[in-house]
Amino acid sequence: MKLLFVADPLHTFKTYKDTTFAMMREAAQRGHELCACLPQHIAWRSGEPVSAEVQDIALTGGEPWFEASAPRTAALRDFDAVLMRKDPPFDAEYLYATHLLEQAEREGALVVNRARALRNHPEKLAVMEFQQFIAPTLVTRSAAAIRAFHAEHGDIIIKPLDGMGGMGIFRVKADGLNLGSIIEQVGNNGATTLMAQKFLPEIEAGDKRVLIIDGEPVPFALARIPQAGEVRGNLAAGGRGVAQPLSDQDRDTARAIGSVLAPRGLLLIGLDIIGRHVTEINVTSPTCFQEIEQQTDCRVSALFIDALERRVQQG
Repeated sequence: MKLLFVADPLHTFKTYKDTTFAMMREAAQRGHELCACLPQHIAWRSGEPVSAEVQDIALTGGEPWFEASAPRTAALRDFDAVLMRKDPPFDAEYLYATHLLEQAEREGALVVNRARALRNHPEKLAVMEFQQFIAPTLVTRSAAAIRAFHAEHGDIIIKPLDGMGGMGIFRVKADGLNLGSIIEQVGNNGATTLMAQKFLPEIEAGDKRVLIIDGEPVPFALARIPQAGEVRGNLAAGGRGVAQPLSDQDRDTARAIGSVLAPRGLLLIGLDIIGRHVTEINVTSPTCFQEIEQQTDCRVSALFIDALERRVQQG
């Protein structure tokens, strides 16, 4: 296969934990050809297919970890698959990229995850479709509504809709200390929509990342356990990742959600589960492949490339 990875700059990858790198490594070991580009390198001109300035990539096994050719222009439809792996924020530029990718799909390109599905399932808001699995949650710009939500539940989490890695997440306990300031800061004085969720004390046991590949849960989850004094389990916020077998309940939850979302073109999904509640559904660039692989005998990247090969063969 000829694969194009649309991702962040390659030199920024932390290869010891980067999931996109794990995908590339597994694909290269199978003899597949790798190319890469940034979202801003994708362009369209009337009468022509969507194209990008791409570089051919070879993995070195050392440092630097890759060798790249000179940029060349290539039509996205000429690749067997285009993997959209750009990290959030899920901003206007990200949305524009999905529109370009959707045009490439109309021209015959296979985009993973599918462009429209990426656009229609923003990480924080996708949980609205699956209310049976979530804790009490509020999405609003209204400071008064958030204050009422806090008064009802006593201990809440407030976070922006476009963050990643635990960025901008605040806990407000029953005393309501700094509630007003937090709403103003995270909500940009009412200009930005926020999410508030009831605090789940089960976070002490970890914020579990449950991966779903082609609708089927990966057998192991990664419990991201907050460090002392932290409420965030995200690895980017210092959380400690502990791989553990999937519980029956989490497997059932993942299968129920995967059965709905996989047919929409979401080949890879990452659920965030605290206790028994789903808090986020990650579809842009789900991570944690390498952490699970390093602690178990589960080759997550192999499961993913297997699924990608099947999808390409299906046409």
